[in-house]
Amino acid sequence: MPRDLRMSRILHALIHMDRHVPLATSEQISKMISTNPVVVRRMMGGLRDRGIVTSEKGHGGGWKLLKPLAEVTLRDIYDAVGAPPLFNIGPHADPPECLVEKAVDARLDASLREAEARLLAQFSEISVEALARDFDARLAGKQQDVRDTCDAADQRTRNAQ
Repeated sequence: MPRDLRMSRILHALIHMDRHVPLATSEQISKMISTNPVVVRRMMGGLRDRGIVTSEKGHGGGWKLLKPLAEVTLRDIYDAVGAPPLFNIGPHADPPECLVEKAVDARLDASLREAEARLLAQFSEISVEALARDFDARLAGKQQDVRDTCDAADQRTRNAQ
């Protein structure tokens, strides 16, 4: 089963919208997250239904955030994209006849339900703003790395003269 990228893609787009592009068309967002504008409209529609974004039609229109990222959790996004399966493992889809398979499936199912509940509880505690702040810190670190590299190159040039 291929990985479902909707949640990570939409989180990516929301942070861009908050930090860089306050009003973005489906076409612009599709380029940000490497997908089709139709897919973007479908995903953003789930966010619109939950009051996270709004859309303006026509020339000069697009998608914009309605809620601050601090008020939106990963759980909100997970639910908005349709609550996709969290795991690619699990019991067989058809009810097994073999008692060994029944025992295995029962344990796997119970463990996966427990893990899913814990993960969704964590998602409820993490704001999208927390991810955006992590981006900000990484960006600041990268800019510092560039400055350090430039400073080191300048020092080597001065030393060579």
